[in-house]
Amino acid sequence: MTVSTFIRFQDDRGIIHYGEPSQRDLAVDLIGATVKLLEGDPFDGGLRPSTAVAKVAKVLCPLESTPAILCIGLNYKEHAKEANLTIAPYPVVFMKLPTALAGPYDDVHVHPDATPMLDYEGELVIVIGKDVKNVSEADGLDYVLGYTIGNDISARNFQLPDVSGGQFCYAKSFDGFAPIGPAICTRKAVPDPQALFYTTRVNGVKRQETSTDDMIWTVKQIVHHLSRGTMLRRGTIIMTGTPSGVGLFLEPKGFVQHNDIMEVELHGFGTLKNKVIFE
Repeated sequence: MTVSTFIRFQDDRGIIHYGEPSQRDLAVDLIGATVKLLEGDPFDGGLRPSTAVAKVAKVLCPLESTPAILCIGLNYKEHAKEANLTIAPYPVVFMKLPTALAGPYDDVHVHPDATPMLDYEGELVIVIGKDVKNVSEADGLDYVLGYTIGNDISARNFQLPDVSGGQFCYAKSFDGFAPIGPAICTRKAVPDPQALFYTTRVNGVKRQETSTDDMIWTVKQIVHHLSRGTMLRRGTIIMTGTPSGVGLFLEPKGFVQHNDIMEVELHGFGTLKNKVIFE
């Protein structure tokens, strides 16, 4: 694919397009930006630049759907320290339901039972570009379409071990608990996924800040591990773990509340911005 970065959006007539934003566009919220339209499909033959442009009226999730949302837990050294947890010999793996997928500016509507300990987890997200099984670590990046930023939203009151028995999936799979975007930056734009930098903010206040060089398992290692004996379908999303600074380990606790704004910025590639709505 010749495109370095793409978004999925509606124009002012309600027509859905793929477009290639500029770095200047990505530095703001993209609404009202005029972007170059892209032809084709991210997975079938790739996206290609066209000569047409359109104005962005609404930014959509960069993927229309996903076959699976796979997640890696405890994958940052500093996060392991704050949690006082021992690093296992293999990555901690759990899943979110595909219905948790949400757009970069969507409000997150939270069921009343999930509100007492609602937490954010800013994460680098891998998007698998073609079906893969049993790939070697050395070839892991060959099957990556690109990267985006995500928020592994978590209802901690359903996740804590004395309540859940140690399972994560239920606490993290509520509808809208996996917003990603706004853009997917392709492998062309990211020669080294272990040299990215991102920041998480709540109501404008910085909560997390990290370089991906603090990851315990690299992108290559994650793709290799998850494809072992298992077919990863194209469009699969992999959330690669969160750094230190989650609300659970702050004093006082930093859980998000009704009308709070959660932002996760992947520096140079845009900002995820979601408002929390307690139902």
